[in-house]
Amino acid sequence: MSRQMSRRGAVKACALGLATVATPFVRRAAAADAMVVKLATATLNDAQHEWLKRFAAKIEKATDGRMKGQVYPASQLGAIPRMIEGTQLGSIQIWVGPPEFLVGVDQRFELLSAPGLFKNDQHSLKTVADPEFSKAFLALGANKGLIGASLFWTGPYAFDMRTPARTLADLKGKKIRVLASPFQTEQMARIGATGVPLTLGDVLPALQQGTLDGALGALPVFSALQYEGSAKYMTETSHAYIFSLAVLSKKWFDGLPPDLQAAVTKTADEAKAEAIPWALTFLEDQRKAWVAKGGEVIHLSEAEHAELMAKMAPIGDDIVKSKPVLKPMWDQLVAAAKRAA
Repeated sequence: MSRQMSRRGAVKACALGLATVATPFVRRAAAADAMVVKLATATLNDAQHEWLKRFAAKIEKATDGRMKGQVYPASQLGAIPRMIEGTQLGSIQIWVGPPEFLVGVDQRFELLSAPGLFKNDQHSLKTVADPEFSKAFLALGANKGLIGASLFWTGPYAFDMRTPARTLADLKGKKIRVLASPFQTEQMARIGATGVPLTLGDVLPALQQGTLDGALGALPVFSALQYEGSAKYMTETSHAYIFSLAVLSKKWFDGLPPDLQAAVTKTADEAKAEAIPWALTFLEDQRKAWVAKGGEVIHLSEAEHAELMAKMAPIGDDIVKSKPVLKPMWDQLVAAAKRAA
């Protein structure tokens, strides 16, 4: 009986040993089988990049390693139009960028470029977080292969210029990069400048060569990409705001089992909740960094800013009148802004 018990103990010990040895192999096999989630954006070291990094870290934990995020900032997966197409086709699972670049998918994505709607940072944040507006806006690309997952904040508008713009007159006649939206090109027209739509990767070379005089965007983006060497004069106007939209590939998302769909949606919400306060802090940090690197931050006088807002405020209504398809969503945005005031 003693020999029998000894044999049983040996068998048990052997089994435990095999299990111990096998465990790392099982884990490695599970890691190898993890679904890769490609996350792409055109920018680097800003709120968009931060959202991607946080989503990637969280989705792996939320799915017990069944999903693994791979982050591709700085247009590593191609220019913005190519990344959007890749997301629609499913070769990229998530793209993050200004919704205005999706105007070819649906014209209503350009509405957030309208100037004069927001009084300050907090008002802009409360407006786009409005449940009624947010739900409608995130649904815009669904019939074109894109599912809105997060709408968050990059920062207030600023003109990054090769020469200082201390008054509106200093902007007249200048060639200024804008997003591909009439809401931005019209802004330039009303201050006597020319709006030049360019993808982000082409902006810095154009500033360096002098084919552009400046760019309309947000200070955190310009600072993170180190534009101060070519255009060191940053005039912050806050007449409008740049937002960022994370969109999922519908083809990819629809093919996920329900538990993974729920994990993706929940993780996107968590990444947004963390990205917004991060972006607010980052904005302040980058103002200081811009100056520390030799740049200058300029603000218009009270009278000049009032004149700018007077020129800009009618743009939204004027464009919507000529594009009736925009009106229902525009009315929702205006109503959300009033509720948030």
